[in-house]
Amino acid sequence: MKKATPMENGKSSLNEGDASPSELINARIEELSDWRGETLARIRMLIKQADPEVVEEWKWRGVPVWSHAGIICTGETYKAVVKMTFAKGASLEDPSGLFNSSLEGNTRRAIDFHEGEKIDEEALKALIRAAVALNTSVQAARSRKKTKSA
Repeated sequence: MKKATPMENGKSSLNEGDASPSELINARIEELSDWRGETLARIRMLIKQADPEVVEEWKWRGVPVWSHAGIICTGETYKAVVKMTFAKGASLEDPSGLFNSSLEGNTRRAIDFHEGEKIDEEALKALIRAAVALNTSVQAARSRKKTKSA
């Protein structure tokens, strides 16, 4: 298996076909080698703490995705922001007001993290757990519906 190396000309030198999603996320964090990599690594750690059963995926040509009974969130990195987009964020309670981006949509909500910002770790973990609970409740409802119609 090819080892991840830093980005060359803005593109990863890691062959996506040879690596697991977790290895690709590790490589992305290493490639960034600045506050964005540190922030993405921190977010990833908090996701895993909030949901030890989370599944890491790599979708859409280079987007880290965390799932449990459906997509929980993505972790996109841009020049000035690390964006954590919750697939069903509009359906989640956000008592701490973490959502600060993509607020106009009917489905998704996002949190933009900027350099130097402190992450409210407990509030973020609560939001992740709420997203998992929503996904699992939707999945359970679908299962009940299938058994009734069978």
